[in-house]
Amino acid sequence: MSAVEPQRNDHQKVSAPQPAIINPSTRLASLDALRGFDMFWILGMEEVARDLGKANHGWFATLFATQLEHVKWEGFHFLDLIFPLFVFIAGVSITLSLRRSLVEQGRPATLRKLAVRCLILFFLGILLYGGISGGLEKVRLLGVLQRIASAAFCAGTIYCFTSWRGQLAWAVGLLIGYWALLTFVPVPGSGAGHFAEGENLANYLDRIWLPFRKWDGDHDPEGLLSTLPAVATCLLGVLTGVFLQRQDLTPRQKTAWLFAVGAGLVAAGWLWGLQFPVIKKIWTSSYVLVAGGYSCLLLGAFYGIIEVAGCRRWAAPFIWIGMNPITLYVLNHFVSMDKLASALVGGHKMNFFGAAQDLVIAIVVVALNFALARFLFVRKIFLRV
Repeated sequence: MSAVEPQRNDHQKVSAPQPAIINPSTRLASLDALRGFDMFWILGMEEVARDLGKANHGWFATLFATQLEHVKWEGFHFLDLIFPLFVFIAGVSITLSLRRSLVEQGRPATLRKLAVRCLILFFLGILLYGGISGGLEKVRLLGVLQRIASAAFCAGTIYCFTSWRGQLAWAVGLLIGYWALLTFVPVPGSGAGHFAEGENLANYLDRIWLPFRKWDGDHDPEGLLSTLPAVATCLLGVLTGVFLQRQDLTPRQKTAWLFAVGAGLVAAGWLWGLQFPVIKKIWTSSYVLVAGGYSCLLLGAFYGIIEVAGCRRWAAPFIWIGMNPITLYVLNHFVSMDKLASALVGGHKMNFFGAAQDLVIAIVVVALNFALARFLFVRKIFLRV
């Protein structure tokens, strides 16, 4: 896997790319659609699927009862893919946005822009968890948006200074280094090589060094040490983005490679998981490979259908969401779509739809988010962070 890299200078603008290189400003509709598909579950489809499962007592109910719940510790369900998929997509997006900036503004300006964006996203994440409204001890320093910001900043910085070979080396080094730390560094009271909750090195470091509020008592699923493999997840996206800009492969060949690499990563992750278990809450290296593999497979499916087959109209609602994910995410924290939907269809207590009342409300929540996303898209209102 290779890509033509523009020459870079720390104090000058990057020299213009050769004509053969794809226009860095070109958006991938398939990437926007996949980002929207990912957010689609966060914005209400998860609840719709759960209510559908409750209304069915066969295999359908069993499937959704398991796959739409996070595993308690070790293992992997569909819902455990939503977060790392977003981090992976952020990595792909880095190659599209920063490439143009490197060409037009140079490396120092690009790094400043990257730092500002990530700081805004980081502090926005703190704000969404309540900020200092509950007192300093209730501040959650690390969370979902903070992890995305940290991973994107580190992966973006690596992208600005290295070729795809360097990016691959960083990803491999982070995964192996994290495995080595959790496998060989002893934890007081537990020893080395323990991955159970509360007994592993990642949880121990959170307990000792992470201040203020922690999501799981004395440790956090978006903790300090597990940020390292999260950067590797973002770098997998960066490598994928660099690959998609290759000019020596056809779109069909790129689709085939995405499927092949995705399947290989999934297999490698589960194989590694025999020794280093697949655990989302400490973002184990095996989890990175499994989630990254499934992310590649999904991107391959969206890329093949939208970019290769040219079937785009079905993806328009996902693109609306995918063009404004942070805006919708933030608005859903400050505006209760569930209460609004309940008011529109009679609420849970009125029960106009009988046993299907909860399902109807959940569907209206999704519809409201689609309508809001379309409103913002049509009026070209985008929050760029």
